[in-house]
Amino acid sequence: MIQLKKLFRPVPSIGPEQAREFIAKHREGAYTVLDVRQPEEYESEHIPGAKLIPLPALDDSLAELDPQKPIIAY
Repeated sequence: MIQLKKLFRPVPSIGPEQAREFIAKHREGAYTVLDVRQPEEYESEHIPGAKLIPLPALDDSLAELDPQKPIIAY
């Protein structure tokens, strides 16, 4: 859990419309959309380009995330 605290810093929550606006204003690759749901949910429907890391596996998968890029997690 300590590693998660190093990667994430507290930020205000944003809603779906604010996330859409952020994505529209930034070039692809300048941020990460992180889907923390289960694989079945991801397969059913997900945001295009989203990276799937189920929440229970997040602590073990931190190396897959670039801490220099903004992360939109859902």
